[in-house]
Amino acid sequence: MLRLPLSCCRTAHAPGCEPPAPTRRAGAPARRAPRGLAWLRLAARPWLLAVALLFIALAAALPARAAPAASRPATPASAADGSDGAPLPSVDELRRRLDAIPAKLADDDDGRKLAAEANTIGAAADRLAAQRAADLADMDLRLQGLGPAPEKGAPADPPDVAQQRAALARQRSAIDGELKLARLISVDAAQRGNELTRQRHAQFQAALTSRTDSPLSAAFWRNLRNASPGDRARLQSLGLDLRDAVQDSLVPERRSTFIGSLVAALLLVVAGTWLAERILVRLLPVHLPTTRLRRSLLAAAAIAANVLLVGAAMQLAWGALAGELTEPLQALERASVRASAYAAFVITLGHMLLARRRPSWRLLPLSDAQARRLAPYPWWLALLSAASTLAVDVNAIIGASLAAEVFTHALFALLIPAMVALLLVSARQRPDGAPPAPTAAPDGTALMNVRPLWLGALLAGAALAVLAAVLALLLGYVALAGMLARQTVWFGVVFATTYLLSMLVEDLSEALLSSQGAVGRHLHSALGLEGRLLDQLAVLASGVLRVLLLFYMVIALMAPFGTGPDELFRRGSRIDGALKIGDFVLSPQALATAALILVGGFVAIRLFKGWLSERYFPNTALDPGMRSSITTLLGYIGGVVVIAIALAGLGISVERIAWVASALSVGIGFGLQAIVQNFISGLILLAERPVRVGDWVKLGDTEGDVRRVNVRATEIQVGDRSTVIVPNSEFITKTVRNMTLTGAQGRVQLSLPAPLDTDARRMRELILQAFRAHEAILAEPAPVVQLDGIHNGTLTFIATGWVASPRSAGGTRSDVLFAILDALRAEGLYLSPPATTFVTPGGLDGPPGEAAERAPAPL
Repeated sequence: MLRLPLSCCRTAHAPGCEPPAPTRRAGAPARRAPRGLAWLRLAARPWLLAVALLFIALAAALPARAAPAASRPATPASAADGSDGAPLPSVDELRRRLDAIPAKLADDDDGRKLAAEANTIGAAADRLAAQRAADLADMDLRLQGLGPAPEKGAPADPPDVAQQRAALARQRSAIDGELKLARLISVDAAQRGNELTRQRHAQFQAALTSRTDSPLSAAFWRNLRNASPGDRARLQSLGLDLRDAVQDSLVPERRSTFIGSLVAALLLVVAGTWLAERILVRLLPVHLPTTRLRRSLLAAAAIAANVLLVGAAMQLAWGALAGELTEPLQALERASVRASAYAAFVITLGHMLLARRRPSWRLLPLSDAQARRLAPYPWWLALLSAASTLAVDVNAIIGASLAAEVFTHALFALLIPAMVALLLVSARQRPDGAPPAPTAAPDGTALMNVRPLWLGALLAGAALAVLAAVLALLLGYVALAGMLARQTVWFGVVFATTYLLSMLVEDLSEALLSSQGAVGRHLHSALGLEGRLLDQLAVLASGVLRVLLLFYMVIALMAPFGTGPDELFRRGSRIDGALKIGDFVLSPQALATAALILVGGFVAIRLFKGWLSERYFPNTALDPGMRSSITTLLGYIGGVVVIAIALAGLGISVERIAWVASALSVGIGFGLQAIVQNFISGLILLAERPVRVGDWVKLGDTEGDVRRVNVRATEIQVGDRSTVIVPNSEFITKTVRNMTLTGAQGRVQLSLPAPLDTDARRMRELILQAFRAHEAILAEPAPVVQLDGIHNGTLTFIATGWVASPRSAGGTRSDVLFAILDALRAEGLYLSPPATTFVTPGGLDGPPGEAAERAPAPL
């Protein structure tokens, strides 16, 4: 938005308020800025850029007028300040430029431009100071290389060394002086810019609170009638300049070029925008997945394409004029290009949000009938806003009278609120009083047409602004009424743009970073990140980007109230601000550095651990337990190093960390005693490795396989596949039985009682055959069957065999026992029950019909 002219704060009866009419210069043409198509720098998708380049190439094929090199403007301040690689200005030059900026703004001064110039000088002074500081450090190193200066009474340096030392000392003194002056200029420029900004705010407020004749009074129209001859003459002067430029372009040798350029510009506006939207609608469903990203990306791409094409068309139309334009025409050209681009942006934004002809692509929760009723209003509001800003610019170009400026503000302060009021009335209407029917998105998602709270608040605020603008206009506060009228539209454009961008960043985050997105799938395969973690990352990225959008939305909303977008964006994006807490300085740059170190460090640790586990350790003779312990230890060490480096990036040194740790030692000793004990125990387990991953351990009533040794607790998987979390201190302070610490073999041992009259040798052979026949029983050491003794008329055999692992002992024991029972029954031998066990006749351990106290012995 263009700034409000401060001349409106003057009264219509002030003497000398009408400047003299400007005279036409018939001599040398004014210097003119380059007229290249700057829109080609737009960062768009390759296919969108290709479409835009196609139309621009068609237009550029027509010969256009090129400005000679002699008419190029002087080097801008940014280049002269060395921001693009040019040499930095001297201290004297910076001081001269700063002194040329007035300390107090006049009524006709552009405060925003002067404040920006002061900020530019301050930035150049900072760069010059940084360069001189580096030169000073280099000079100190050179002086240090010559050695210390001889003390009084000591032998003097050789003449060449003394001469070189004196020359370096003089250079150092000059550099140090420039460094101090540059820092002083930086401080003065910052103070001058802040003072100009404060004065500009005061002038803006004075302009809004000033009162002129009301349009309902006769004095208002009398002043306009009296000033109309002079304003008409000034406007005719501008028209004569434009007519001369057109006539020069219509000469026979240039007529075809001029007409061809105008036709090409018209094709870009009409056919180009229509074709660009059709191409986007056809390409997006093919190249994008079936998600909500299609709608939001189509809207953003269409807005960018239309602004690009309309701006290029307007630039091409002006470029068709032959010869060099006068300075007023150059200003009119810039104003018309800005106004046309703004109108194209607003129209396309409203068209894409409403999507009157494509309900499935609609971004706003509106019914089809509501979308059709609201469709014309973006056009009218865009044209009225663009015409308002263009009229203000024309008044400034021709030097119109105060009465003409007041009339311009009053006219658009009446037309724009009237159009906004019609828009609000149409937005509240519903067909037949029924709620709107839901629509469906391209991905099949139903869109309920329920008005959100923020939209209702926005409409209510617009209604209040319309009433305030009309009331201020009737009371004679024309400047305030014009500002309210224009900013009502501006607020709507900002809110609509933020709504579109918020949907775009949400859809992009979901499509790219979620577990179903392209980037998310690559992260899952490359880093092994879980899908749930990727979904959380997508939601977090969307939230951060939305907060950033809200921040800049507030900046854009505040821009018209006496503060320019350049100033607010500079404040919002500066990274040299700092928050001081005691001796600790917390700056945004340090926070960003620490965050990057943390993210990059932990990603590098994860990649390194994956490389160790998957690439390096498989080529070594280390067992899995040792591999897991080394990987875990290196991960903890790397995490500590990364956190220490991140804290150093914040300015927190190791000494401060040690001081904080010592200050908290008492609290750690009492409040975190158990956690610290388990942590130290975990480090001992990882270092000494009495328990490793894969070991079969027994700790109290818990028996199972060690699956993971963490820094605080150890995970043990028991027989029912459940996991027991055991604190690491339990492994240090209690007795632990490790079945596989030294590669111990499993033992299968059976206690088999038999009657006293049993053939002991035969029974021994059958038991040994059953053990030897099982494939899990090891041949070395060989199985053994021993006669343990005779108790109460019962022979007790102890059979022992060994297996490769204790984990297979249970199954092997069952298989061998089945084989022994089958072999004994086939030979007519039976086992004897314990003395305390009684069985009924006909049991397994006695012949049929014979009562015996026999049963399978407990194993």
